[in-house]
Amino acid sequence: MGDRNMFRLGLRAVLALLALTLALPAVAQVSFSVQLPGDAKTGPVTGRLIVVAATADTAEPRMVIGMNGPPSFGVDVDAFKPGSSITVGQESIGYPIDLKRLPPGDYNIQAVLIRYVLAKRSDGHAIWVPAPNPERAPAFMSGGNLYSKPIKVKIAPTSPAPIALSLTETIPPPAPLVDTPWLKHVRIKSKILSDFWGIPMTIGATVLLPKGFDDHPNARYPTVYALSHGDVPFGFDTDPATDTPRARAQAADGGLKTGYQFSQEWQGDLPRFVAITLEQFSPYFFESYVLNSANNGPWGDAITKELMPHLEKKYRLIDQPYGRITEGASTGGWESLALLLHYPDLFGGAWTFNPDPIDFSRYQLTDVYKDANMFEFRFNDWQVADRPFRRTREGQPGLSVRDLSKLEAMLGSKGRGYYQLAIWQSTYGPVGKDGYPVPLFDPLTGVIDHEVAEYSRRNGYDLTDYARTNWKTLGPKLAGRMNFFAGEQDDFFLNLGVYKFQEMVTEVAGQNYPIRFEYGRPKKGHNWHHTDWAGVIREMAAHVRKTAPAGAPLTDWNY
Repeated sequence: MGDRNMFRLGLRAVLALLALTLALPAVAQVSFSVQLPGDAKTGPVTGRLIVVAATADTAEPRMVIGMNGPPSFGVDVDAFKPGSSITVGQESIGYPIDLKRLPPGDYNIQAVLIRYVLAKRSDGHAIWVPAPNPERAPAFMSGGNLYSKPIKVKIAPTSPAPIALSLTETIPPPAPLVDTPWLKHVRIKSKILSDFWGIPMTIGATVLLPKGFDDHPNARYPTVYALSHGDVPFGFDTDPATDTPRARAQAADGGLKTGYQFSQEWQGDLPRFVAITLEQFSPYFFESYVLNSANNGPWGDAITKELMPHLEKKYRLIDQPYGRITEGASTGGWESLALLLHYPDLFGGAWTFNPDPIDFSRYQLTDVYKDANMFEFRFNDWQVADRPFRRTREGQPGLSVRDLSKLEAMLGSKGRGYYQLAIWQSTYGPVGKDGYPVPLFDPLTGVIDHEVAEYSRRNGYDLTDYARTNWKTLGPKLAGRMNFFAGEQDDFFLNLGVYKFQEMVTEVAGQNYPIRFEYGRPKKGHNWHHTDWAGVIREMAAHVRKTAPAGAPLTDWNY
């Protein structure tokens, strides 16, 4: 074919491509100008500024930021002065899309400013972090943060100057916790944590008392530390209005009963335990993961040396290992095992449900010691697939690890995303030269830093490796004290780490070592439990009676 014909064909292809491009919907070149009013009650603000572009019928766009939320765009702000404005434009980190890909349309736009505080830590680093808050909520929903009133706008390809927003509103502080005859709230200043962080830090608990507690002033009680249960152990709720058919169906789906149903059993003939949830919010997340950490601080010390002695004295708790049980699911599952492994002389047993990764060769679907990338699974030189973060019980992949990492990068830089991947890295990883957590992987590319992975292993956060390395000491102490439960189709692939722990125990201790593993089959997910909470309490009571030393009081808490 002649050169002239080739040229004509090439020109036609270029013209066809140009016509197709012109036919596609144009992307709006939009930006936002966010003002901090001149009458702001405080001085300059350092923090994270987020603008949300939700559908036009979303009343409060800031309330739906999240994994399945609308397009949101974040930038760091440094010494944002009252009376000035900051532009959130193309340089912002966006989730689920970047700002340059925001399509034209009708939106309800809102801005929120997460305030940071300057922490001058005892390790010599001065860093800006979200203010610790007693709310089990993302940082952008914390009291004291500023936000704008939402405005409805039509974004078009020809949208003019930046869309103006003003941070005129303040999120109120949370309502104070109210004691009831059954539930008591404790919050104390932690000297250990305050000294580390250089800012006031508290630690606390919600205490669920047993039936007849006030009528038996000489009784001492075994304790279950119910970790990561929210504000109330086991969802305890005396309001019958919450016991709806929908609530019963949701609870039954995980093998449980409603909080109201449990409250009726608790007030009946259950063994008399005290159940405690911990208030352990760090500047990086509303859960501290209970162990000492270079970034999070000495939470293990604060829990075991400050809070537990205070609670044991105030609520007449048995202050011996046989009377202290840990329990938890997901985050709390990891915490329940971590406390038992790292403090085997303090705790007498653990009920561990679907724990966060307890073996870092199964960091969900990633082996962080060998794999090159957190986001991608490489089949061969030509084929690569994204790793899912979540799946359905039938195996359908959902949100990817790449997606979640992008969300957290939008919410905050330098490990301040106040979300799941960020807290794992700030808990397990080393401190960087700038004072912030060294990430396990690049939040935008997924490339893994194997030195960070090895640091995590050396410092005992890979719980399987920690148990294996210290089995000579731990094995005899923990015989008969570990109970694991996981659904075979755990939504977040957390059953894989439990399988690895079981393989490790078989390898180092043999088939007959006394340890319990139960798996929910078929197709049981992240919420699976082998029995309801009343059944768990009865199992724990039997364990306490079995492991109590000779002469221990076993009747005064079984009145």
